[in-house]
Amino acid sequence: MHALTEQQVRRSFVNCSQGEARSLTLPKDFAALDWAALALLGWRDPKAPLRGYLVLEDGERPVGIAVRAAESRMSARTTAMCLLCQTAQPGDAVSLFTARRTGAAGRNGDTVGTYMCADLRCADRVRAEIPPWLRERDPAEVVTERTAELGERVRAFVDAVRR
Repeated sequence: MHALTEQQVRRSFVNCSQGEARSLTLPKDFAALDWAALALLGWRDPKAPLRGYLVLEDGERPVGIAVRAAESRMSARTTAMCLLCQTAQPGDAVSLFTARRTGAAGRNGDTVGTYMCADLRCADRVRAEIPPWLRERDPAEVVTERTAELGERVRAFVDAVRR
């Protein structure tokens, strides 16, 4: 990902108002982000615990979507999978997130949802958590492949939000 300014991040959101984008809280480590290592910037809003944000590059342009976590959580005794990074985790580390659709559909209350890592740190997990069945392969190759797959799945989710 190319380095983005605070203003570029705020302007990237396609499914919330400009006022909502101006009032969101950026990640506390925003100034120190390693943009070259990111395939996706995802974070939860510390001032609004159910809100989260995803920003990715769509061509040369950043695209952001605001998401909302379900109020209920799964049990930590079950295993769940994030459908973006495809990492299996305890159930309480995965949450159902919904995003308001863009345009008239969003104004009518239409949303689209999927299960994601509760902390929205999928980009970190595809680099750090190699599944056991892939550990025989070259780690750099696996990370490159998983990062590309994460990007494809996030773009598909963003496309669903835009429909």
